[in-house]
Amino acid sequence: MESKRPLVVVTRKLPDVIETRMMELFDARLSPDDTPMSQAELVEAVRTADVLVPTVTDRIDRTVIEAAGPQLRLIASFGTGVDHIDLKAARDRHITVTNTPGVLTEDTADMTMALILGVARRLAEGERLVRSGQWKGWGPTTMLGSRIWGKSLGILGMGRIGGAVARRARAFGMSIHYHNRRRVHPDVEAELGATYWPSLDQMLARTDVISINCPHTPATFHLLSERRLKLLRPGAFIVNTSRGEVIDETALTRMLSKGEIAGAGLDVFEHEPAVNPKLLRLDNVVLLPHMGSATLEGRIDMGEKVIVNVRTFIDGHTPPDRVIETLL
Repeated sequence: MESKRPLVVVTRKLPDVIETRMMELFDARLSPDDTPMSQAELVEAVRTADVLVPTVTDRIDRTVIEAAGPQLRLIASFGTGVDHIDLKAARDRHITVTNTPGVLTEDTADMTMALILGVARRLAEGERLVRSGQWKGWGPTTMLGSRIWGKSLGILGMGRIGGAVARRARAFGMSIHYHNRRRVHPDVEAELGATYWPSLDQMLARTDVISINCPHTPATFHLLSERRLKLLRPGAFIVNTSRGEVIDETALTRMLSKGEIAGAGLDVFEHEPAVNPKLLRLDNVVLLPHMGSATLEGRIDMGEKVIVNVRTFIDGHTPPDRVIETLL
């Protein structure tokens, strides 16, 4: 007799090809209209699910995890970051947590480079100028931006994405600098022509563009505090495609409005989807709706990783992207 298929609850709408495959393999409960689940709905889901597939928009805190039924043994997150999941609570309940690393590297690095170009060359301002009908034609001093060729890029977090950003920026003629918890291998430094800065403060004070590519953890919350932001040169740009909580957004907004920082390109926000209203009024900021990894190819790759993690776990093996031990 065929064994009972596991109940897999998916909190958001995924690409059609992934949902179809999930329905073939599992007893999949899908999200028909892509409305984020409330905490009460998440609690109800974990009471019956064998596997929960949340996304970064779902806060899987201790309250949700402690409400889980004994059958819930896997949280297979659709995304790279796991700061939305209480990993300690999951470990206490002997629930495995997986994520989808690696598949978003190139897409996020592309968007990082796009934001660097966008804020330095004032692309969003120019686009708004044309759409508003206020553009009066070319002028020698109209819409002057900053050249990025020859500028220095400071990468905060030289992991997969940071390295991919460095490769792109080097092709644009930028010199590469980085700060990391651990220095990368000398061969990687040589390949990227990268200079390591043990002191984040010193790197911030000496580079023209800062790219945030580190994860959000308790240790990186407001890593770019007001004190550190004040170390930046007035002509510096800051780009964030990681997590909004890494920057003190209130301090950043204040400094941008005063011209103490030249500009920022932000794909993530500290309290998203809420955005500081003062940011919305600034012309020297490019604002995007957390779309750094938003390619169809990337989302399908993520979904395929989720499926592999779930199938491997159900078959009694350790899933390839288990994260709970390494991140606790």
